Amino acid sequence: MSLNRLPFTFERRFAADAGQGQGDAGEAPDASPRVSYWSLVWAQLRKNRIAVFGLWCIGGLIALAIYAPFLSLDKPLYWKTTAGVDFPFFHCLFNRLFFENSVDVFFNLLMVLSPVYVAFYVAGRRLGRGRMVGLLVCAHFLLFFGLAPERFFGVANPFYYTAPMPDYKARIARMKADGDSVCYLLPLRQYNYRETDPARSVKPPSREHWFGTDKEGRDVFARLLYGTRISLTIGVVAVSIFVLIGVALGAVAGYFGGHVDLWISRLIEVMICIPVFFLILTLAAFIEERSIFHVMAIIGVTSWTGVARLVRAEFLRQKGLEYAQAALALGIPKRRIIFRHILPNAMGPVLVAATFGVASSILIESSLSFLGLGDLSAPSWGETLNAGRLEHKLWLILIPGFAIFFVVSVFNLVGEGLRDALDPKLRR
Repeated sequence: MSLNRLPFTFERRFAADAGQGQGDAGEAPDASPRVSYWSLVWAQLRKNRIAVFGLWCIGGLIALAIYAPFLSLDKPLYWKTTAGVDFPFFHCLFNRLFFENSVDVFFNLLMVLSPVYVAFYVAGRRLGRGRMVGLLVCAHFLLFFGLAPERFFGVANPFYYTAPMPDYKARIARMKADGDSVCYLLPLRQYNYRETDPARSVKPPSREHWFGTDKEGRDVFARLLYGTRISLTIGVVAVSIFVLIGVALGAVAGYFGGHVDLWISRLIEVMICIPVFFLILTLAAFIEERSIFHVMAIIGVTSWTGVARLVRAEFLRQKGLEYAQAALALGIPKRRIIFRHILPNAMGPVLVAATFGVASSILIESSLSFLGLGDLSAPSWGETLNAGRLEHKLWLILIPGFAIFFVVSVFNLVGEGLRDALDPKLRR
């Protein structure tokens, strides 16, 4: 069979590797440049301007989540008095009394190390950018779990550093009133999402508070800004959990069939019959002290059925194709056939489902926070929306509501564009 008749997928690459030097008689070798399947998908996706706009918006949201402390924090970047020079901004980034949530610590570490990541990514041509990114991700997680060197952060274990942080706003006002010399550099806005002040309770949007304040006097803009970290983390981690479960069960059911497929299919049908949101509410009610990781796990273990059905259907179709049968006839282990040959061809619909799943997970987390079943220590958009409902303040309802609508719509637009790019009938 001619390689030119095979689609630009992993089947063609497998056939090219297996049949090298065994081409059809009298047929000239294919001199066309090798184009990977995902290169074609990316080229098609770039033609969709709405999807590209969505990708840029997602990139902007990630940048806001990473560099949120530079935009809104009440600790000076630079502090100089007669006693000496200090950098309170960098001290508080890994202070567990100041940033209690581990999601904030993770993003703060990503912010500090982002210049190093960019430098290694640019210089990583020899090792390969894919491997370089993998090594940097592994290094980030090692640092996140407390394996960073002492001299880098200045404390023995930065993730359990619990020295109290002084109120620099009060110190600045007091030193100015006393006529003391002080030199400092503050972030763009001098508000922290946890900072409360009863004197400014339920203030409307103004020049000082762009999105107003809530009942406890917390700045709504700061809470929405740091809430971006929570929403993106919820979406990515929850989707990773249910994609992993769905791919594993769907691959086993689709490839082996028989009784294995029967039992897994019945399990999928039982899970589909249960309303997912009410199942999530039931599971959340059993947890007394809910954290953001509990919410991620609950969403992940209840939303895998759609991915499992997609992967099962793709495996049922792919395992009967020539490349899969040839691999089996060559004696390649079934484990290798499943994960190295069939699974990459079945990942197209999974990526589309994962993109829509991120938007769905963000919406579910906001709903749980709105009902009071989320992490109370996290600045969730749903919690701010619920505060607006209780206080009957229009800006506390419209602003977080628009933020949820915008993020969910952006991910849905990217999912629509990715689905069209993966469909060969819609290629231009």
